[in-house]
Amino acid sequence: MTEIILSIIAGLVLFLYAVSNLSESIQSIVGKSANDWIQKFTSNTLSSVLVGIVVTTLLDSSSAVIIITIVLVNSQILSFRQSMGIVLGANIGTTLSSQLVAMDIAKYSPIFLLLGFLLLFISKSKQLSNTGRVILYFGVLFFGLFTMENAVEPLKDEPFFSEWMKKTEDPLTGAFVGAVVTLIIQSSSATVGMAIILCKKGILSLLGGVAVMLGAELGTCSDTLIATIKGTRPALKTGIFHVSFNLLSICLGLILFYPFVELVKIISIGASLERTLANAHLLFNVFGVLVFIWTIPWFEQILNKILPDRSVIEQKAEA
Repeated sequence: MTEIILSIIAGLVLFLYAVSNLSESIQSIVGKSANDWIQKFTSNTLSSVLVGIVVTTLLDSSSAVIIITIVLVNSQILSFRQSMGIVLGANIGTTLSSQLVAMDIAKYSPIFLLLGFLLLFISKSKQLSNTGRVILYFGVLFFGLFTMENAVEPLKDEPFFSEWMKKTEDPLTGAFVGAVVTLIIQSSSATVGMAIILCKKGILSLLGGVAVMLGAELGTCSDTLIATIKGTRPALKTGIFHVSFNLLSICLGLILFYPFVELVKIISIGASLERTLANAHLLFNVFGVLVFIWTIPWFEQILNKILPDRSVIEQKAEA
């Protein structure tokens, strides 16, 4: 059991290390361009959502995109209204990682590691070196998943672990587990990735996987709130909107939990269990955006009333 736990920890550390450095490496390649895209194509809510999806897909981190957005709002480059659409889009863009995990490409991680290493070794240009670093980190990410996948294999024969996993089939218990795990490791992608791996190995059921996924959506909000500390009122409102959107989406997901799972089964008919969970992650975030995108003006009005900009407060004081 000790060997299993250590292997899971090693795989998780590799995954988190890769996610963190992958985001930074991609930002070094398209960082300035990403900021330009965000500023240029956020003239309306729909385009803001599309920007959130595209940039999150490129950076492979919704947290990174939302934190960049908060920084831009804090710098008065983006408005609070523009940031709301990006937050919604980031929630959809982050589902790419779960689709990659379900594709079972982790076993090809040595190819990414070798290719990335060779590019770093032979490259003389900064651009090619950064590209090699990105490929290398993708290899580390997939190898981390591969390590965790092999480590959890023996757990399906452990009665205690199997019984504990069954408890996650209760929506509230599963969501609580997902939220706590994400809060600890600070990566919803890692939490959902582990859930997909456990489903693949037959350790976690679809009900448990969906419940854990719902909780992960809440746990990922912590770093967003941290980024708003000592920020401007619009930046704080962006963070609060992110938490509010995720919390309301999760509540709706828990209320409609069983019908949602049945819908996912119908849409994913013939697919493997891990692919079905990845599809559930995508559908949940897409449905959440479709439901709440129409409430943006209402959210904006309420948050502006609760947390008016300092200029508004000063004008009222002068009056």
